[in-house]
Amino acid sequence: METGRTLMELVSRRAAATPDAIMIEEETGRTLTFAEYRDLCDRVAAGLLDRGIRSGTVVTWQLPTWLEAVVLMGALARLGAVQNPIIPIYRAREVSFVARQAGAEVLVTPSLWKGTDFEAMARDVAKAVGGLEIIVCDRGTAVAGVNLPMGDPARLDPLPEPPDDPSALPVRWLYYTSGTTADPKGARHSDMAGLVSGTTMVDGLELTATDVVPLVFPVAHIGGFGWLVGVLATGCRLVLLEGFDARTSIPLMSRVGATIGPAGTAHHLLYLAAQREHPDIPLFPRMRVFTGGGAPKPPQIHYDLIAEMGHGVVSSYGMTECPIVTFCVPSDPDDKLATTEGRARGGAEVRIVTIDGRSAGPSEEGEVRVRGPQRMRGYLDESLNLDAFDADGWLRTGDLGSLDADGYLTISGRLKDIIIRKGENISAKEIEDLLYEHPKVADVAVIGLPDPRSGERACAVVSLREGSTALTMAEMGEFLRARELMVQKIPEQLEIVDVVPRNPSGKILKAELRKQFDV
Repeated sequence: METGRTLMELVSRRAAATPDAIMIEEETGRTLTFAEYRDLCDRVAAGLLDRGIRSGTVVTWQLPTWLEAVVLMGALARLGAVQNPIIPIYRAREVSFVARQAGAEVLVTPSLWKGTDFEAMARDVAKAVGGLEIIVCDRGTAVAGVNLPMGDPARLDPLPEPPDDPSALPVRWLYYTSGTTADPKGARHSDMAGLVSGTTMVDGLELTATDVVPLVFPVAHIGGFGWLVGVLATGCRLVLLEGFDARTSIPLMSRVGATIGPAGTAHHLLYLAAQREHPDIPLFPRMRVFTGGGAPKPPQIHYDLIAEMGHGVVSSYGMTECPIVTFCVPSDPDDKLATTEGRARGGAEVRIVTIDGRSAGPSEEGEVRVRGPQRMRGYLDESLNLDAFDADGWLRTGDLGSLDADGYLTISGRLKDIIIRKGENISAKEIEDLLYEHPKVADVAVIGLPDPRSGERACAVVSLREGSTALTMAEMGEFLRARELMVQKIPEQLEIVDVVPRNPSGKILKAELRKQFDV
């Protein structure tokens, strides 16, 4: 495995080690070798230098998962710019908020993509923010290469020598949370966020140069940074999917010989649905592991994937503020793989704090708190830091969980995802995990809705498997009682939807569901 103290040091070392190996393959057929990637990063860095971007310049970029985006990441890192990747689902309100708070001087955007006029939106953002230069970047062709400014690499300064102390690395990345319930929160990171999370994935998944990894979520997500590091560390191949569409993306993953199946429950459900259409033909004959992360998984998913696709889920736990804290490994027992997110790795630490402030004992539930070299340096809005960290520097995640005697982390929900019915706490995840076992259920979210009699009532929002008949309240209740769920916890409302909405990280958009069904 190649290592580096910065992203660009790793780029240089990998290009020297395996210059002609394919690093990136795009669904259009465009490819880059590791040497071509290094050289393109230098040329684009020189072109951006000509546009006035230098060390410390804050650049917000909102690009789909194209070669251009991955090259831009390297080019900005080569210059020492502060880059602020944002996912393409953000619109003018969110982009304006982020660009203003980040202090962006440049905004890189496509002109038109998937029916949205991003260039017009960028002009509106520039007017709202002020002093913002716009660089329009559309997808290039196989002949023209990447569609970014180019210049003479001889104009670039030599790469600075990284500090011996990794904690002294400067902040070079501003990543925002998805902002599904409030304004996005900007996390300040150095290169350590990607370097540690990427190498932790390498170890956890036992990645080698023979692996083929489809990137099924936006490269602008902090997980994109981690996978870029993982590819550079091992020499494996990254396959870029412009946007995940089960009808086209799953056949592409099969054609390229994917060996790793990212990235969470939403994708795993789609893989299973596609496999069930052709049960006698392996969908991914080279697949050796499915990865989980972004949101807790129902244990049944692991066993379904083994039964129908030959391999289960190897999960991890992390967040924008502290990516990849824990990781399972393929050799872990099935009960650990199905129910936990693995053990702390990569220098990370996890502790559980009970609601009354005690350090929890083995398997005792409390808030998950984390720290480690990949932890953010704090939020851009410093007023948020007081609540984000405890007195000892542990990040308060807001997740509920427990550590067993072997150090495996189980996530049991969110502190705010508890339904309080007649004064009794009900875990939404507990009910969700049981309903995932129902043969008619494809996906499920359990939400709390206001109720004049009980304070809150539990509502199960369910999407059904293809070809299933309707699921009734009586049928759901009977199923849950058979699994010995307390009667008080059985949902009092059932809603059937076509799709349970999730954000790009796989988290269920429960705020949307509460608005929809709070009638």
